[in-house]
Amino acid sequence: MKMADITDKPIISEHSHKKGTPIMGGLAILLSALFVLNVYHEIPILVLTVILMVVSGIVGLFDDLIGLKVKEFQKVVKNKVNEPVKLGRLILKPGDEVRVATPQAKKEVQNLLNQSKLELIREIPIKSEIKESEKIFSQILIGIFLIASGAVSFTIFGINLGLLVIPVAVLGIVGAINAVNLIDGMDGLAAGIVGISSFSCAIFALITGKADVALTFFVLSGLCFGFLVYNRAPASIFMGDTGAFALGGGFAVAAMLGDIIPFAVVSLFVPILSVVISLLHRLKIIKLPVEPLHHTLHYRGFSETKIVILYWSITAIVCLIALTFTLYS
Repeated sequence: MKMADITDKPIISEHSHKKGTPIMGGLAILLSALFVLNVYHEIPILVLTVILMVVSGIVGLFDDLIGLKVKEFQKVVKNKVNEPVKLGRLILKPGDEVRVATPQAKKEVQNLLNQSKLELIREIPIKSEIKESEKIFSQILIGIFLIASGAVSFTIFGINLGLLVIPVAVLGIVGAINAVNLIDGMDGLAAGIVGISSFSCAIFALITGKADVALTFFVLSGLCFGFLVYNRAPASIFMGDTGAFALGGGFAVAAMLGDIIPFAVVSLFVPILSVVISLLHRLKIIKLPVEPLHHTLHYRGFSETKIVILYWSITAIVCLIALTFTLYS
């Protein structure tokens, strides 16, 4: 990745130290999953989970490759006066730097530069991205691929859903992929959360007597924790959409085929909450200075390490409570 210059090119100054870090590390996750599949190829749920991980990872890979193309250059400006300056939705304190990204900020920035309230620091390249609608469409196709495999049971929790299982499966795939992809923005954040969630799901499956499901989730947690060795702060590689799509898709498939959807949803409490907050922001019900929530916390002064540990801790606590409830219910 380094030789091909497939590396991170941060768009904010706080992440400048990450420049040159290889991306698309999800390929390592997929190769490891295929290695495990070669060993445990007689377990149907694991086989289909890995197949869907590969399919999801390939979709994410295309997004990563498209992101190597520069779409535009955006200004990074600094407040050079001794009073707060409003730019778009942000209030810049003296000395604050910010990237001019929103349409409103782009309209206002030149006037503030002319008034010498802001100083142009540099212009940074912004990568091209697949449209949100195109991403959702590709994720729906992954869900349809799962349905077409015939592996999804029409009976969930003892209830025959009939054809309703189709939207349930599609929603599960789309929701899990987007939840994992959304939190993949800080060193070790996504890998740690999915690793903790997967390990907890494995324990839950053991408690409920589903050894094959437990093994599948132990594999997912192993993939995450193995990657975390290189992805924890300071990360030497990033998973990119290749990894986020693969982990999200694999987690959803294992939960649905293993019939442990309620516990799996609870274990992903933190990513799901982040998605809900981002949706409320996009619907203009609430306002975030920076989206998603973990970037808002960083903007408010929390260090990346503290945010990651906080998210890991909340995930672990929620999973522990859910497992305790399972044991004593």
